[in-house]
Amino acid sequence: MSPIPMSPLYRKIAWRLVPFLMLLYMVAFLDRVNIVANYDKAVHSPSFEMLLPSVVSLKTFVRPSTHPAFTRFNVFLRDRFSCQYCGADDDLTFDHLLPRSRGGQTTWSNVVAACSPCNLRKGNLTPQEARMFPAQMPFQPTVHHLHRNGRLFPPNYLHDSWMDYLYWDSELEP
Repeated sequence: MSPIPMSPLYRKIAWRLVPFLMLLYMVAFLDRVNIVANYDKAVHSPSFEMLLPSVVSLKTFVRPSTHPAFTRFNVFLRDRFSCQYCGADDDLTFDHLLPRSRGGQTTWSNVVAACSPCNLRKGNLTPQEARMFPAQMPFQPTVHHLHRNGRLFPPNYLHDSWMDYLYWDSELEP
């Protein structure tokens, strides 16, 4: 087991907090989950060592929120990681349909994914003024909608310990 690399700044600031954080982790985390599998990496304190969990199961059902948090990633996921103006899938930012300088809010109904060139071209204009209209009007997605879109973009890397618990495109045995 090799320790997780830490930055020198982290070592200077947080080394005294490690035992407290480990205790907090154990009380809060382990009371809620069963550890099913671990990574090969461990976290350490002067008197304690623990392998990092890679797969956990909840001890009790936790009802998921029906309204996901407004985050950059969730906006990109709602818009399927493509610019809503030209369809490009790289160099994404998000664009306010009604610019913030004109009173536009950073909300689900006013923000779309946009590539940098389209965002720069639209600038401080409304879609009508710029004659740039999003392929899909912005909306607040449900968790189900984001999960459905997320299945279109499986992760590039899955740790080996996850493979027994995930069924991406494999045929299931009867």
